[in-house]
Amino acid sequence: MTLPVTAFVAAVCALLLLATAIDTVRQRLRVQAAFGDHGDAKLISASRSHGNLAEYAPITIILLGLLESARANHMALMVIGAIFLIGRVAHIAGLYAKIEPGKAPIPRQIGVVATFGTLLALGGWTLWMLATVKRGSTFHQRHRPYPPRAGAFDLHRETAQRPAGRR
Repeated sequence: MTLPVTAFVAAVCALLLLATAIDTVRQRLRVQAAFGDHGDAKLISASRSHGNLAEYAPITIILLGLLESARANHMALMVIGAIFLIGRVAHIAGLYAKIEPGKAPIPRQIGVVATFGTLLALGGWTLWMLATVKRGSTFHQRHRPYPPRAGAFDLHRETAQRPAGRR
């Protein structure tokens, strides 16, 4: 597989999304609420755990995929992906935990810190790679996601061949 870290994180996120969606539906059926949350704490927790994962998973998966396709350090990507997944599971657990007034549960705090740290690391790393990889460098040429095109419309070569009959 070309992007194993991205694929793993995406697959786990898909399963987490499915689990939180099923629980949201179960809570809606229990309260008989087709829309809204009817002020029910369990429905609110289920709905927010699903929505929050759906908000953060896509950008994380995209950034992981971009870095992995640029051949960033595999081990570092695995660690960051694991931190994100652990944080998401902790956040979901924190949303279901008993709430003390004015204080977020510890698992939820862990989830928030892990998610924000992951986004900061992946976003910063992506920007760093963009800033340090110069167009036309040896690195850039060796790590193209596609082979160079040869032919009349190849703008990257000065010696591009012209089609027969148009010389």
